[in-house]
Parts: sequence; C-alpha cells; structure tokens
Amino acid sequence: MPEIHDLGVVEVAKKARGFVAEFREFINRGNVVDVGVAFVIGASFKTVIDAFAGDGKENQGLLGGLLGALFGGSTPSFHDKTIDLNGSKLPVGTLVTASLNFLIVAFALFLIVRTYNRFRDVKSEPTTNELLAEIRDELRRSQGAKERDDAN
Repeated sequence: MPEIHDLGVVEVAKKARGFVAEFREFINRGNVVDVGVAFVIGASFKTVIDAFAGDGKENQGLLGGLLGALFGGSTPSFHDKTIDLNGSKLPVGTLVTASLNFLIVAFALFLIVRTYNRFRDVKSEPTTNELLAEIRDELRRSQGAKERDDAN
C-alpha cells in the first residue's frame, strides 16, 4: 500500500491552505468589502430613483408623470413620443426618459459623495516633494550633528 506522501496529498493540502489564506486576505481587504457595500446600497438606491424618475419601461415615476402631464396628452408618458423622419419613427421618448434617469442618478450620487467628503476626516498625505524635503532636512541635521561631534 503506498504511503500518503507518495500520493501528494500533503502537498495538495498545503497548497489548498495557502490558497484559502490568500483568498481570506483578499476578501478582508477594505476595497472588496467597500465595493460590496456600495453595490448593495446602489441597488437599493435604484428603487428610490425609479420611483422618482421612472424605470424606463412602464413605470414613468413622479418626475416622468409630471413632465408627461405638462407636455403630453391624456396619457402622461414619454415612451409614446416619436419623431417621424422619412416614414420612420424614431423613439425619442425612451431616450429622454433614460437620459433623465441618468442625470438624476448622477446628481443624487454627486450630492451623496459631496456630503460624505465633507463629513469624513480628511488626512492629507504628504506629497513626494514634501517627503523629499523632510529627508533633505533630516540629512542636513544629522550631517551638522556629526560635524559637531567630530569637532569635539
């Protein structure tokens, strides 16, 4: 009967543990968790935007209904709006709805990010030039101290 070492089980187990440890390290990085949280929040925020601006399909939303009522007929909807060009109908209403949705989402995200940036603690990282200046000053100080020690 062959020994376990001959079958390579030990090496496979070591590689599997290394893979699991590497995967755990990857998942525990802040970026992956932050992206996951942002995705979930974004998906839930989409329902709010759809209620306000419409989903681009049957639901016209509050804004779409208001604009459709102002500029449309008895059925306030942009989806039915078309332009006739040489016998072809161009569905501009769908484009208008999608464009409005995009602008509303972009503006809402801008406001959220702007508010977030105002409230978070901003730690300014030193620039490369500032770091080099600190190194230069430290070298000058240490050189001056060395010269004083040599003089004594």
